[in-house]
Amino acid sequence: MTEDRRRPFRDASSDIETAQDVPDTPQTRAPAYRLAFADDDFLCRDELRPVRLQLELLKPQLVMEERGIESTVVLFGGARIPAPEHKDGARTETLAALSHYYEEARIFARRVTEKSLESYGKEWVICTGGGPGVMEAGNRGADDAGGQSIGLNIVLPHEQAPNEYVTPDLCFNFHYFAIRKMHFLMRARAVCVFPGGFGTLDEMFEALTLIQTGRMEKVPFLLFGKAFWEKIINWQALAEAGTISDADLELFRFVETADEAMQLIESWPHAGEKREFIPGRDQAV
Repeated sequence: MTEDRRRPFRDASSDIETAQDVPDTPQTRAPAYRLAFADDDFLCRDELRPVRLQLELLKPQLVMEERGIESTVVLFGGARIPAPEHKDGARTETLAALSHYYEEARIFARRVTEKSLESYGKEWVICTGGGPGVMEAGNRGADDAGGQSIGLNIVLPHEQAPNEYVTPDLCFNFHYFAIRKMHFLMRARAVCVFPGGFGTLDEMFEALTLIQTGRMEKVPFLLFGKAFWEKIINWQALAEAGTISDADLELFRFVETADEAMQLIESWPHAGEKREFIPGRDQAV
């Protein structure tokens, strides 16, 4: 963060540099002598977990504020879905057939970014998980339009580098899934979910639960690929069983194309409202 106002005290960066030039003695080599905020071993102690959670929430927040980002359009979707030109190398025939959703995600992200550029890239900024598959398609579409996009990566044992289309200054890396999820939804103007696996399902249901319970405003919530979603989730059975209400089925819509998605986003009913009660329950919330 750029600070123009004058401060009477030495800043932390200056002290880090000065501390590196102290005489080499048993005292200065001791872990106890290290500056607390420059001591990786200290910051990684179990007792410092609350501080690490705070830092992980704060860093992306400050960066996005500095970039002037006010709202996002979130894309969730499978990391294994290939680009159409690579579908012949897909692990299964189903994945190969789903490759057209990579292209739809790319087109959709380009269209959204063109809209974002009307507000100088501050509103409707594409936000993905920063990885391959549908995530790459989203960042790639934004890049096609000449705009910026966000990548919220997370450290995984097998994880590769972020995809090459994420705007470098908006490419973040997380340790805590919970904080990453907060950043996905804190600025979300719309949520678009493409076919995917455990991670996609987790992100989708967490967001739907927040909207269902009134903890989050209603936003356009679009599921690309009706056949896929109705095959893996029996939505109507949940309503018939009474574990969700019929009204909950109105919280999202199925779409197939970028054009359908754009039309629904622009005409979404009750966008920005929060539920005052949960249909199907007696008590208000």
